[in-house]
Amino acid sequence: MKTRGNTILITGGTSGIGLGLALRFHEAGNKVIVAGRRKELLDQITTDHPGIEAIVLDVADPASITQASKTVAANYPELNILVNNAGIMLEENLRDPSCQQVAEDTIIINLLGTIRMVYAFLPQLVDKDDAVIINVTSALAFVPLPATPTYNATKAAIHSFTESLRVQLADTSVSVIEVAPPGVRTTLFGQQDDEQAMPLEDFLSETMTLLHTDPGAHEIIVERAKFVRYAEANGTYDNVLSMLSAIKSPRD
Repeated sequence: MKTRGNTILITGGTSGIGLGLALRFHEAGNKVIVAGRRKELLDQITTDHPGIEAIVLDVADPASITQASKTVAANYPELNILVNNAGIMLEENLRDPSCQQVAEDTIIINLLGTIRMVYAFLPQLVDKDDAVIINVTSALAFVPLPATPTYNATKAAIHSFTESLRVQLADTSVSVIEVAPPGVRTTLFGQQDDEQAMPLEDFLSETMTLLHTDPGAHEIIVERAKFVRYAEANGTYDNVLSMLSAIKSPRD
């Protein structure tokens, strides 16, 4: 993908990796639209960062996605990049029936949200030159963190969905990229102060460098994520799973 001169919509753009990517893409010379549920946060971002624009969008709500696609088509007809980043990551005790709601919410937001966004926005992208869909998954799509079973499952599903999407769009101008982060110091899983997690700015810098230096990449895997992403191929899957099994929520 080209890294400047784009019009980019980023879901989950009010914090963490989503906001970080928005700022980096904006600084690189792109028009950026951040999307999120909370208007007050969106207003604060557009005030603090002149030039970044925003729309209210709840990926858990199909009607909200439909309305956002109409708004973007009307106001930003030049849109050529969609970044599906919105998601939640919560612990589950699979022996506790009350956690079923966590599982269902995770599927609706992480998996159905991404799929619905693709269906809603692909018609606007399919005839554009330099069009890109970026799906943010996780290294945990490849080896699970047992404390967050449904989160891992949704990211594995999005990985598979992304692979199929890329094949189906091979005869179009739309590129499909998967970004699979390691644990990053954000509030997603309460890791903002976890020294074992990758600093957010380091992750953003390496990701942007990879996007710039390898514009045809199918996957963006920073160095810190490779030992999980390639564990099965390297014959270390059981060891990595054992390591991840010992990790508890930073909130505990």
